[in-house]
Amino acid sequence: MDKHALEYYIPYSKKDSQGHFHRVIDLNTDQKISWSEASKLSPHLGKGWYELSHLSNQDRVDFTKEFWLSKLPYHSMLDEFLNKFFSGIDDIAVFLTQRTYDDKFEAEMIYSLSGNSGFYRGYAPAKENEIIALQKVFTDYILPSDYLAFLQVHNGFAKLTDTGITKSSEMENSYQEFQRMLEKEFPLSTSSGDPVNPKSLIPFYKSFGMEFYQCFWGEWYPEQEMGTVYYSSTTKTILTSKKQDDFVETMAFKTFTDWLMFYLEKIT
Repeated sequence: MDKHALEYYIPYSKKDSQGHFHRVIDLNTDQKISWSEASKLSPHLGKGWYELSHLSNQDRVDFTKEFWLSKLPYHSMLDEFLNKFFSGIDDIAVFLTQRTYDDKFEAEMIYSLSGNSGFYRGYAPAKENEIIALQKVFTDYILPSDYLAFLQVHNGFAKLTDTGITKSSEMENSYQEFQRMLEKEFPLSTSSGDPVNPKSLIPFYKSFGMEFYQCFWGEWYPEQEMGTVYYSSTTKTILTSKKQDDFVETMAFKTFTDWLMFYLEKIT
């Protein structure tokens, strides 16, 4: 397991004030906890995750990769990309984490990158009623199908200690906070000077500690669904370009899957 992950998940009682959790249970190693006990501690923990934690290291990696492939819709580059991504994973663990003594336990899946080169962490998959509730929040827009599919893999996902992809239950508050911030910076425009309706921007990702967002843009449908664009409070503009292959510079991606593959690129 990546050393950075082990440090991140040390309870703060063992790490003075630097820890992030009151209590952490590693289901991979603490196999005395029964399914009924674990599910009572963390109602969002699915039995599939519990059973996965009892498999061998390589089986956990292989089964998780197949689960991603079964959930995410077709993309010409996705199979090859995920094969490469999971080949760089040396362990997958399922943790139950408790922020404070009074909090309920959250189920988290940790993807440990080989060579102590970092980790990713994802929360339990969204249930059907949570997906339906999310879509009702944004009645003026149809959220991209690949994004909704990914929520059924992880309802909240991040690299290292990043804030990451927002949980579906937090999307409404995140959107409202984002709109309040944009009200102070109106009028909003693209990098080429075209006006942008701030209401059409739906943030699904935020960078840790900074006002940097990746948003679905309800005025841009490059693949019949909303594309994603980058917003920074520093520039106060939406970066766009007519070029086809400069998404690294503009952070404008035609699909959520394109952005996700960018986010999953190896940490350096």
